[in-house]
Amino acid sequence: MIDLESWFASGRRLRLGSRHFDEAEILSFARKYDPQRFDAEAARDTMFGGLCASGWHTTAAWMRANVDHWQARLAEARANGEAVPEFGPSPGFRELSWPRPVYAGETVTFHFAAIRSRALASRPGWHLMEHYGEGESEDGTLVMRFEGLFMVRP
Repeated sequence: MIDLESWFASGRRLRLGSRHFDEAEILSFARKYDPQRFDAEAARDTMFGGLCASGWHTTAAWMRANVDHWQARLAEARANGEAVPEFGPSPGFRELSWPRPVYAGETVTFHFAAIRSRALASRPGWHLMEHYGEGESEDGTLVMRFEGLFMVRP
C-alpha cells in the first residue's frame, strides 16, 4: 500500500503539459465533434471576434495532458521499483467553466491540483480523490476550470 499524500499532496499544483491550438486543429475538432459550424473568416464577425476552440476541445486537451502525465509518472515509478496506485474510474465532475475562449494561435498550459481524498465505504480499499483541473493561457488567464473526481486504490 502506498501513501496517497506522496502522490497527490493536497494543494500541490502539478503542471501537466501545454497544448498549442492552431486553426487547423480547431476546425478539425469542430467538424468531427461539435454540432456547430466554424469558418475562420466568419468567426471575426461573431461575439468572440475570431476563431476559437470550443470549451470541449479545451477540456479534451486537458484530459490528454492529464493521461500522458500520469502514465509517464507511473512508468517512471515502476522503473524505479516503487509501488504505484491503481487508478479507477471517474464518477464525474462539477463546476466546469470556460471563463475565456482559447483563440487560434494560443498555447494553453494545463494543471492538476489535489483537494482531498476519502476512503469509500462502498468499495473497500478504494479512495475518492477530488481535484481541480485548470488551463491557463500564456499570459496566465484562466481559460478552463473544473472540480474532478476519480477513484484510486493505494
